[in-house]
Amino acid sequence: MQDKGLLDTARKIADVIANALRGGHKLLISGNGGSAADAQHIAAEIMGRYKQDRPAYAAIALTTDTSALTAIGNDFGFEKVFARQVEGLGRRGDVLLVLSTSGRSANILTALKTARQQGLVTVGFTGAKGTAMAASCDHLLVAPSDDTPVIQQIHLTLAHGICDVIEQTLGSQA
Repeated sequence: MQDKGLLDTARKIADVIANALRGGHKLLISGNGGSAADAQHIAAEIMGRYKQDRPAYAAIALTTDTSALTAIGNDFGFEKVFARQVEGLGRRGDVLLVLSTSGRSANILTALKTARQQGLVTVGFTGAKGTAMAASCDHLLVAPSDDTPVIQQIHLTLAHGICDVIEQTLGSQA
C-alpha cells in the first residue's frame, strides 16, 4: 500500500470503469482458477453493492455461465471461452477487466484481442512476470510479486479499493 505508482494505476482504473458505467456501459470480467473466483467477486460487488445501498451497475463475470463455457470450449476451443462472450456481449465503450497472475493465459490474451477489435476499454491485472499483457491493455495493474497467492491478494485488495471509488463516485450521483 506504499507503492504510489500502483495506487495511482488503481485510481485511474477506478475512474475509467466509473466513467464507463456512468455512460451506460458495462464491465465484463474474466480470469481462470482463483482469478475466476475473484472475477465473480468483483462483479457481485459492482452489481449488488460494495458498502452502500445504491443503484445496480452492469457487471458480468464471464466465468459463471457453465453452458456457455462448455459449449464454446467444445465448439471453438478453450482459448476462445472468454473471447466469444466478449464478441457477443461487449459493445464499444464497455470495459473488459481480465485477471491473470501469469499474464500468459491464452484465453485471456484472446479475449483482450477481441475486446480491442470491438472498441472495448481493456484493463489487465497481473503479476510481476505478466507484463507481456501490456501490449493488449489500455490500463495494466502489475502486482509487485511473482507468488500467485500474493498476487491474488493484491488484486482483490485493490479491486475492493476500486469498488469503493466507483461506489463513492457514482453513488453520489444516484
